[in-house]
Amino acid sequence: MDDKPNCVIHVHDAISGIPAQGWDACANPDAARRNPFLSHAFLNALEESGCTTPRTGWQPQHLAVQRPDGSLAGVMPLYLKAHSRGEYVFDYGWADAFERAGGQYYPKLQSCVPFTPVTGRRILVREAPDRDTIEAMLVSGARELIRLREISSLHLTFLTESEWQRYGEAPFLRRTDRQFHWINQGFSSFDDFLAALASRKRKALKKERREALADGITIEQLTGTDITEKHWDAFFAFYQDTGSRKWGSPYLNRRFFSMIGERMRNEVLLIICKRAGKMIAGALNFIGGDTLYGRYWGCLENHPFLHFETCYYQAIDFAIARGLARVEAGAQGEHKLARGYVPQITYSLHYLVHPGLRRAVAQYLEQEREAVEEEAHYLSEQAPFKKKDGSQECGEA
Repeated sequence: MDDKPNCVIHVHDAISGIPAQGWDACANPDAARRNPFLSHAFLNALEESGCTTPRTGWQPQHLAVQRPDGSLAGVMPLYLKAHSRGEYVFDYGWADAFERAGGQYYPKLQSCVPFTPVTGRRILVREAPDRDTIEAMLVSGARELIRLREISSLHLTFLTESEWQRYGEAPFLRRTDRQFHWINQGFSSFDDFLAALASRKRKALKKERREALADGITIEQLTGTDITEKHWDAFFAFYQDTGSRKWGSPYLNRRFFSMIGERMRNEVLLIICKRAGKMIAGALNFIGGDTLYGRYWGCLENHPFLHFETCYYQAIDFAIARGLARVEAGAQGEHKLARGYVPQITYSLHYLVHPGLRRAVAQYLEQEREAVEEEAHYLSEQAPFKKKDGSQECGEA
């Protein structure tokens, strides 16, 4: 696994075995574009809380390239997966087909941020003259781990387009999907954003915001030390309600939220909704260098448009106030389009060892990429913004 003299690749079964300062220097060398999900604190909280362990089907197998002086040149978050849950890039069909043909799809090796469909670098290397060489070491090291452990496949999901282009050649297969992100076009206020919309859409958004608060609901944006354990208790109840309805068993436990509240408090935005003094709903966001990441939402009472207000409009308000470039509101959800969130392509790479499975999936992905591109183009045309010719009406979302 050592393709470069004087450097050694180590496999770590816990991120705690990798110095936090060294990991973060590789993961987020540019503070202006910091991705909180790649930080040592976030990934360690997942492991230490028991959310990503062999028992839950997420066995850490992180790679770290070490120089002769002991410093880290690069790292790669990796997990040996016993299932395909919590990934948001679905390969259940591949697994089913391979196992019906007599193969063994699991375990597989996954480079991602668990339970988090957020784009970010997966091959984390410090800025250095030999950066390309260290990146190549990590990729070849992951492939060698596949060979040594006799694992079926390697998946790099929600990686950057740049990584997708650089490493998306044989034997990797390229895959795309789409999400909806809000893009800050230099807006100075929410009203400034509204002014960019077609009049019909603008009126609809104003109505939704009014009706969301019609039952005497108030909303607070909390960060830092303003977030207490009482808030986390309430939010965890919201999260459990949503999780049990969507996927049966929520991925994250209560201890995890306390950990991020303690260790990442300045990177957390918790939006809490109250009625008659009682916390009834909330949304958890993470604050990056230039992006606000919407993650989880839940409620104990159902009120019209409260979900849109809490998750989308409050996020836009916060991003404009902070001068952030975008809001990423998670996976799926074409309903986001009418609220000013536009389609963005996401990327993944897949290395399937079995040649027959690889050929079959390659044919499928070629058609899927074309469909994703066509859909994204169509949806972009339905965005609620004024047309370039200055007309006020747009197509329906």
